[in-house]
Amino acid sequence: MVLFGLLAGCAEKKAVRTIDPQKVNFEVVYDKNFDGIIYPSLIMGLSNYNGKIESDFFTYRLTSPKDNSVLRIVMDSSAMNYVTIFQANMPEKGKEYTFYPLVKWKYDNLIKLKQPGKVDFTFTCYINDEEVDVKNMRLSYRSINECLLGLRDSTNKYIDYRWMFAAFVNEDHPWLDVMLNNILDQHLVNRFAGYQLGEKEVLNQVFAIWYFIQTKGIKYSSISNTSKYSKQVNSQYIRFFDEVYRNQQANCIDACAFMASILKKIGIMPVIFVEPSHAYLGFYKDKSKKKLVLLETTLAGNVDIVAIDDKVDTASGLLPVEVLDKYKKYLTEKDIEKYLAGTTTLEQLKRTISRTNFNNAINYNIKRYNENKKYFSQPNNHNYQKLDISELRQLVLPIQSRSGRYSFRMMTMQDNLQLREAD
Repeated sequence: MVLFGLLAGCAEKKAVRTIDPQKVNFEVVYDKNFDGIIYPSLIMGLSNYNGKIESDFFTYRLTSPKDNSVLRIVMDSSAMNYVTIFQANMPEKGKEYTFYPLVKWKYDNLIKLKQPGKVDFTFTCYINDEEVDVKNMRLSYRSINECLLGLRDSTNKYIDYRWMFAAFVNEDHPWLDVMLNNILDQHLVNRFAGYQLGEKEVLNQVFAIWYFIQTKGIKYSSISNTSKYSKQVNSQYIRFFDEVYRNQQANCIDACAFMASILKKIGIMPVIFVEPSHAYLGFYKDKSKKKLVLLETTLAGNVDIVAIDDKVDTASGLLPVEVLDKYKKYLTEKDIEKYLAGTTTLEQLKRTISRTNFNNAINYNIKRYNENKKYFSQPNNHNYQKLDISELRQLVLPIQSRSGRYSFRMMTMQDNLQLREAD
């Protein structure tokens, strides 16, 4: 009984508050530049970012109540972060201090956030081991697919985040090795050698990829799915590599990131050109980066290579004349005559159609690029951006898709059926 009384007395004594919270004035501020929104892709991108960044996510502000105060702030665990403890000394009584904590993010959870939502954070402030104050904060977050492009701060200064595009280009995706083997099985090229075999072979390698994409039936989709409009923040919804392949649809920026991933993998340097309401791909034919080729990736969906096989007449074993007429803009009269005469196979005919479509895609944006070329070289014109992925890769690594890694393991167990189904 005596011992219990002593312990109870100690507990009551410890609970007595000696520091006035009003004098400490503890504040937690989320970076106002982000318009009250968390971008999980930015957090993932910054985890692999090698450049300098001008903004922080959270800020702690408070006034030291005593000389040589010892500060400890505990950020509780949430769906986005682990318990994060920040500690610092505050030497001078009455002085306001500002700190920028490094949050322990749950990266495995962030990659799973496919829909926008809200998250609650709790911050507990201790000074000299005494609990002084508790702050709660609720913030909105975007999908992991939402790519931050840039924003204007409180002084109207534009902060450029276009390096984040490179985080959505993933030349390390585990599906790529299987995919490239399947492309080689088409026998359009013997190997992927980047720039080693000359400019003509660079074009042949890109066409082999183009044809493979068409045989998989990937179509253009105009849906951007941006979750919330903000006058302050400029962002773009981008599908990950495996999402484009699995869903067989892509908008202009999705297709650029998808194709750029493959080109980067095989050693061909991709460039993405971003304009108001559109994006298109470029790549260099030479290692010295003097010969730029433009490619309108959305045109790949203009030709349904998969559907051609279904239109073959069972009696004759050939495509009917009325079907061939629909592809006349991709074929010469000689191409059609050779096919009907049996000197050209259906597969050869499909490749001719695809090659013409590919050449059209190369020429599609030349006029557009020449008209806007001057804008891409203007550093303050953020509406026109030339994104050299090889250069940006020096700043940021790809965001790794957790679902992509899992799906690849399942595919391996099933003899890669998903990638080989059309072969």
